[in-house]
Amino acid sequence: MFITALKLKNWRNFRQAELKLARVSYLIGPNASGKSNILDVFRFLRDVCKPDGGGLQKAVKDRGGITKLRCLHHRRDPEVRIELRLSDTIDGDSERWRYVLAFKTEGKGAQRIVVTSEQVWRDDEQILDRPGSDDSRDPMLLTETHLEQTLANREFRSLVDVFSDVTYLHLVPQLLKYGEHIGGHRLEDDPFGQGFLERLAKTPKKTRDSRLNRIQAALAVAVPQFKALRFENDEMGHPHLEALYEHHRPNAGWQGEEHFSDGTLRLLGMLWSLLDGNGLLLLEEPELSLHQAVVEQIPSLIDRVQRGRKVRRQVLISTHSQALLSNPGIDPAGIAILEPSREGSKVRSVNLSEAAGLDAGLSAADVVLPQTRPKGVEQLGLW
Repeated sequence: MFITALKLKNWRNFRQAELKLARVSYLIGPNASGKSNILDVFRFLRDVCKPDGGGLQKAVKDRGGITKLRCLHHRRDPEVRIELRLSDTIDGDSERWRYVLAFKTEGKGAQRIVVTSEQVWRDDEQILDRPGSDDSRDPMLLTETHLEQTLANREFRSLVDVFSDVTYLHLVPQLLKYGEHIGGHRLEDDPFGQGFLERLAKTPKKTRDSRLNRIQAALAVAVPQFKALRFENDEMGHPHLEALYEHHRPNAGWQGEEHFSDGTLRLLGMLWSLLDGNGLLLLEEPELSLHQAVVEQIPSLIDRVQRGRKVRRQVLISTHSQALLSNPGIDPAGIAILEPSREGSKVRSVNLSEAAGLDAGLSAADVVLPQTRPKGVEQLGLW
């Protein structure tokens, strides 16, 4: 199932926002325009659905409370609202599901977060509408969504599965290279890749080897002198990735992940994630640490590495990379442009003049990216 549309009210720095999603979508905007905040909507819903230690109260608390989550421009409307539409096919005209969640503080006492609206439609039939009679008899029920309750979400559990399968990746190479030395606390869901090697170790060998073979073929094109990739456990049983590079010495040994470049590790993590699940994959600035020539191929790489899969992952990418957006294969329908303003950021799709430029053969880097250029940026050179 695919998420085809998102509508927000009072979320972070968005008073109002609407965007449509394609199989691969791109959030384009300057710094602090809200790209990460859009990605966090899907992480938030995933956190609400967690069977262990999840739920609405914790998802809000983990983000610093409602005052950090709610838009500063909300004026007198304190309610945060999220609405999603989903279809069985990404290009399908028929809407399979619609889910709405709205919440705010109760305004008295413990200032708990309460659900002000939770609605579910299936094939245009509304099957949930809260608050209902049960909520009126017991207001404490409104401190929880039905998403997080197994008995309550029986009729729309497929939605729970979609939200639970969301993956966020912003791999930090140093955490992977020196994880054994750093130790310490690891965040839930490991968004920065500290436990990446452990995930590989838990994957069945046949599946792992098949994926690594596909990744090896991609790395051989993108990384100079790269020859082979393998997974090994050391004498202590700790998992490691090793790479073999062409060398002037014929018997040069394999190198462990601590010797991989940052770009190689980030590319490897992205490729693995594309093959590792079926749900929405959130990629935050995948261009970091990668050579421009490799970055230009990321859109094509996402498509190529998933060919032959029964289910291709839906991908949402935040970026302001000229190299990435210069790829001619980017679907204009998947472009969302974020524009900051005094009343919060706004989201728009490609306009008519931009669409005409794209149809004429120009790239998103040519016609869309310049529109996100910060005003007065030239003044930075005067400091």
